[in-house]
Amino acid sequence: MTTLRLGGAVALAALLADQVFKNFLLYGLGFIQQGRLHRIEVLPFFDLVMVWNRGVSYGLFPAEGLLGTVLITLFQLSAVALMSWLLVKADRPLLAVSLGLLIGGALGNVIDRILYGAVADFFHFYARGFDWYVFNIADAAITIGVVVLIVDAVMRSDGKSKRSDREPVIRE
Repeated sequence: MTTLRLGGAVALAALLADQVFKNFLLYGLGFIQQGRLHRIEVLPFFDLVMVWNRGVSYGLFPAEGLLGTVLITLFQLSAVALMSWLLVKADRPLLAVSLGLLIGGALGNVIDRILYGAVADFFHFYARGFDWYVFNIADAAITIGVVVLIVDAVMRSDGKSKRSDREPVIRE
């Protein structure tokens, strides 16, 4: 499988997982209905809740009004275009996987923003007074994509330094 196909498959898988799960919670479990407390206790440290996020991942840079929503959407689409261009040029499977996760996650949140004016977030982890941000599968894909991108960069830089150590040193 080429790196482009691999990255595209990962992007599609992340996007579909995000949208299927969101639609199940929003419409299947009725989380989209107004005026109803939406909280399902899953584990002693994890709940499914309904939060509309007007910012980017984990609520950063919240958008106020239509202009803010449009600007964040355009920024995300620009990022998707750049990552897609990088994916076409990707020469390593790990890089393709990371870009696919970033693309799929960004597109999942763009779809929400276009349909609802905000992103639907559901996962809420907490324990012993620690309360994590509410997030969704797209946010998780983006976060994992960034981690994998860093791992790929470190592995690539290690590979380059090892190759340069084997090259002879020319002294004058």
